[in-house]
Amino acid sequence: MNNLTVVSEPEGLQSGSDSPPGHNADADESMTQKEPFMNGETTNSPTRVLVAEDHAATRFMLSSLLERHGYQVQAVNDGYMAQGMLAVPDGPCIALLDWGLPRQTGLEICRAVRRQPQQRFIYIIIVTARDTVQDLAEAFEAGADDFIRKPCDPVEILARLRSGQRIVELEHRLSARITECEEALDNVRRLKRLLPICMYCKKVRDDSQYWQEIEHYIHQETGTDFSHGICPDCMAEVRAGLGTLEVKRPRLIGFNAGAPQTQK
Repeated sequence: MNNLTVVSEPEGLQSGSDSPPGHNADADESMTQKEPFMNGETTNSPTRVLVAEDHAATRFMLSSLLERHGYQVQAVNDGYMAQGMLAVPDGPCIALLDWGLPRQTGLEICRAVRRQPQQRFIYIIIVTARDTVQDLAEAFEAGADDFIRKPCDPVEILARLRSGQRIVELEHRLSARITECEEALDNVRRLKRLLPICMYCKKVRDDSQYWQEIEHYIHQETGTDFSHGICPDCMAEVRAGLGTLEVKRPRLIGFNAGAPQTQK
């Protein structure tokens, strides 16, 4: 099954390049040489990667390399389309961005992505022929997570992608755990507020205006189960035979129908 999606170049678009004078684009053919086997698939589905490169040959070679190793690739040739794909909620979680993209550079895309506080986590790798320390610092300051120099070595690309994939998976697990903690905190806050309780039967009214046993209510909100016993004061009254205590059978939380069951 082909995982490669290539978005065609808009008519009349002038491709740009950040390659320095004298750079030989044919050197990118080294990516077709010996490659290690690294699987881009996770336990659920292939990792989606965006390849944004205006040089057609490099874009094709990068896309083919990643596709052969199990990644689901979307390839574009300008920055405007790349940012649009990263802005959607179900877009790629890893992006290989050329520094010198037309219409919008790779660094401009980084800044736009990082400005969105609620944006899902995207691992961004800048790919460029620039090789100075100042260029490296500028890319990281813009929000890039990694930096690869051209010509690209396939071993390095796959290794860095695998590293980015691990970070993305950790971010997803962390986000899920934070959501669980927030839900648990909401439950605790709900129990701390004023609860409407019947002064006779001691049932609690929930948010749906439904009256239910307090044991079932607390179990539903927190997962807490109850063990039933008798306190020393009530035991003393029972032993004294005062007859003022109404002894009820303990009610245990049932799970079959989602409601408490009476112990027989």
